[in-house]
Amino acid sequence: MVRSTRTKKGQGQKKRQLIADVNKHSPITEQYRNIRTNIEYSAIDTDIHSLLITSAGPGEGKSTTASNLAVVMGQNGQRVLLIDADMRKPTAHYTFSLMNTHGLTNVLTRQQKLVDVAQETSIENVSLLTCGPVPPNPAELLNSKMMEMVIKEACENFDMVIIDTPPVMAVADAQILSSKVDGTIIVTSSGKTDRDQLEQTKANLVKAKANILGVVLNNKPIDQNTYYYYQ
Repeated sequence: MVRSTRTKKGQGQKKRQLIADVNKHSPITEQYRNIRTNIEYSAIDTDIHSLLITSAGPGEGKSTTASNLAVVMGQNGQRVLLIDADMRKPTAHYTFSLMNTHGLTNVLTRQQKLVDVAQETSIENVSLLTCGPVPPNPAELLNSKMMEMVIKEACENFDMVIIDTPPVMAVADAQILSSKVDGTIIVTSSGKTDRDQLEQTKANLVKAKANILGVVLNNKPIDQNTYYYYQ
């Protein structure tokens, strides 16, 4: 289904540690599992097979959330495909130490097939479709029929498809994709996210007919009673 490709030494890519992988028993990892469970229980009328992760602005932890969520779902036995659809600032290939020579953009422009560019990661059950070459027209590619076909094919071959997208207030990419997936999660950073921007983010996604499953509150100070927050 997917090919296995690793980054060679000396290419300048630094692996970012995923806490759900390196510390499976940490309180933070447990909260990612709680998010996973809440997603499962949010599927009242239909199963959730495709999930979009976004935020209001940059630096709120959406990519970290998407990656760790993919890890805990993989640990639960689900076959997961993480898609880096942040075509303006892709980072997932750094996180998993994989090549980004070919990826989503190659599939959307019909140069290659999904099966040929999706890569296995070092984490069991978790595969990654990197962004690929950064295109000059991200919004147009993501709003194409081909993107719908990619999501459909991914859902047919994986139990869960997680899509990392740019912040809502920066560009329209997340709004475009939100209507093409089963559910959307907004990541917000404690003490950083502007409330008005967060409300506008929700309004923009609702206008785009997104199925908002909830909000992840990131970077909240940890004490013995509270770690992360999902509602």
